[in-house]
Amino acid sequence: MGVKILNSEQLFKAKIVHLILSKKPEDAIKTLSQHYNVITPELKVGMPKGHRKNVGCYVAKKRTICVSSLNELRSPYVILHEFYHHLRTYNMKHRGTEKHAERFAKDYIEAYKTASAQE
Repeated sequence: MGVKILNSEQLFKAKIVHLILSKKPEDAIKTLSQHYNVITPELKVGMPKGHRKNVGCYVAKKRTICVSSLNELRSPYVILHEFYHHLRTYNMKHRGTEKHAERFAKDYIEAYKTASAQE
């Protein structure tokens, strides 16, 4: 099997995952927001009422990604999944589906795995 050539979009995705794994989720969120030309959401440890059983959620009214623990701040899947919800919120209404949020996060993680395998 040959080496897969990564395009600039895949390299960007790998960089975002690397930032999250390097304990720099705020930098990752800021970079993502600039890339997609959206307002940068806040990051908060602690879940709102009604979501305490979840590992993460996006609160549109506060433009905040909430995670259940410091550990989840280092989870690319959780951060990217919730960022997708931020990205797909218009007029405080959530438009993205869980399936699409999952696909968005997994796409970034796959790009990271591919880039890491080439190092």
